[in-house]
Amino acid sequence: MAPAGGGEVLFTCPVRRSMKPVHLTEPGKIKRIRGTAFSVRVSPQMANRIVDSARSILNKFIPDIYIYTDHMKGASSGRSPGFGLTLVAETVNGTFLGAEVVSTPQGQGDPVLPEDLGRNCAKLLLEEVYRVSRTKHTHIWRNCFHIVQVEFLRHIRDFFQIMFKIEQQKPGEDERKGGEKVLMTCVGAGYSNISKTIK
Repeated sequence: MAPAGGGEVLFTCPVRRSMKPVHLTEPGKIKRIRGTAFSVRVSPQMANRIVDSARSILNKFIPDIYIYTDHMKGASSGRSPGFGLTLVAETVNGTFLGAEVVSTPQGQGDPVLPEDLGRNCAKLLLEEVYRVSRTKHTHIWRNCFHIVQVEFLRHIRDFFQIMFKIEQQKPGEDERKGGEKVLMTCVGAGYSNISKTIK
């Protein structure tokens, strides 16, 4: 947790020869919500309070919800106290929508109650479902945040010679489809992992 940090993330990934194209035009309906409420160097009850407040919002939306609690203390918890919540909604078509909120770093700004944090994160996830009902995969959500920036698209063009075709989506007949949409289409760079041997 900020500001002193001290944590460690170990990321592992199998070697892939190539990547399949990603189509994010029809995510489908939400079938389940999963999440993790975490707390470090604070009372273990903080995570339970976060879960209860988040479920009070999400239970009105869908019944299949499971939020894990993860509490760490001592040397394995880093050097700063804090807590947070990560939520992921999965659709029937395999699309993932996410939201994450963490507490205010120690000594910076007003403290946050775990109940408020849980409710805010749940509302952010529902906002994501509403606004982005036709986008996002768990590995692309950060990129989707940046594509609204013209400068980011210019960097993609300069570095990878990839250009996006951007079209304003026409409003559908069903008004419950969410906010306004933009359809972005591109052809990938054709990258392949040349370090993997071919059998």
